[in-house]
Amino acid sequence: MSKTITRLFDNYSDATGAVRELEALGIPHSDISIVANNVHGEHRGVDHDGVNDHGDVSRGTSAGAVLGGAGGLLAGLGLLAIPGLGPIVAAGWLAATAVGAGIGAVGGAATGSIVGALKNAGHTDEEADVYSEGVRRGGTLVSAKVADEDIARAEAVLDRSNSVDAATRGAAYRKTGWSRFDETAPAYTADEIERERSGYGVTTRY
Repeated sequence: MSKTITRLFDNYSDATGAVRELEALGIPHSDISIVANNVHGEHRGVDHDGVNDHGDVSRGTSAGAVLGGAGGLLAGLGLLAIPGLGPIVAAGWLAATAVGAGIGAVGGAATGSIVGALKNAGHTDEEADVYSEGVRRGGTLVSAKVADEDIARAEAVLDRSNSVDAATRGAAYRKTGWSRFDETAPAYTADEIERERSGYGVTTRY
């Protein structure tokens, strides 16, 4: 048996560090996924982070297939857009499930639902909405399918990597009138993201 463990990160660098730690535990990169907001465009062509600049998150795989490269999950990052999130970089099974048949569209907007993908992976409606909204507001999502015997170690990695408590962040969203993730809502602009993050005292690190 396995369990899907997901965490939201305010900083991309914390998320990628968590991905590398999960891989170091022996969790296959095919079982890990990352979805990062890219409204600022800071991830385009950043070779040292393994980002390819081809706009094709599929890396030659079919829709719904496992994503990633031989060098690890981060070597398979691709650029695309998901409704409600705006421009992102992503790799892994979660991104593949979310975008479905639109997965290979170079530089285009893919159709699909990140909320649906998270719910299919076993998350509650509340968790799926908060995680998706977190990406919309500038965050990075890391999700891993973990065997029962590795759950405790994987959760320890994610919890010590400056991840965000989803319940606390969801409560903060609701104080501003938010109720659920709306994929038809406009994506946050760079300025809106910076204002949002400053409210949590977040210092952006790439």
